[in-house]
Amino acid sequence: MKVTQIKLSRMDTFCYLVGDEVSGKGALIDPAFDVPRILETVRAAGLSITHVINTHHHADHTAGNAEVLRATGARLCIHKQDAPALVKLTGRTFARVLGGKGSPAAHVLLTDGDIVRIGAIMLTVLHTPGHTPGGICLYATGHVFTGDTLFVGAVGRSDMSGGDGRQLIESIHTKIYTLPGETIVWPGHDYGDAPHSTVAAERESNPFTR
Repeated sequence: MKVTQIKLSRMDTFCYLVGDEVSGKGALIDPAFDVPRILETVRAAGLSITHVINTHHHADHTAGNAEVLRATGARLCIHKQDAPALVKLTGRTFARVLGGKGSPAAHVLLTDGDIVRIGAIMLTVLHTPGHTPGGICLYATGHVFTGDTLFVGAVGRSDMSGGDGRQLIESIHTKIYTLPGETIVWPGHDYGDAPHSTVAAERESNPFTR
């Protein structure tokens, strides 16, 4: 499994390209801005994108969905609790303000424990509500993509619609901090001192989750 972290030009958002180099299949996690650059990264990697996965419905993680889907024919996945908000007018409007487009409806509605298969890669869906009701993380051995649930030295906001601070911290402790300590944490934004971390480092030093 190869992970390519792509820092986008707005809001310090990260998009991730996850590739199975044996099968040549790949997935994009949270494509929002800079879609031409994202697609060029895909082409350079020689991958065929089969899935686009959103960790939650906010436009700074979904504004590139429509363009990526049109270019790749991939299937769009999001947790079932965030699926309605993905296509609401407010989300579409914010996406356009950010320079993207409103997202189409998802093809696949995810639930906790589901497996998204990318070639030989198995991404396990961890439902981690708190930032949004349908927020998820994605786990494969050695890697966890945490969206806006957990950052490097910080956590996602819980003061927006659908947020719940207590639920967010519970999600982090029960779904992320129970993973092996060496697991690499790939966050949804570059808000820390480094672009990624580990479960052990966050568990031991993140001031928001002690």
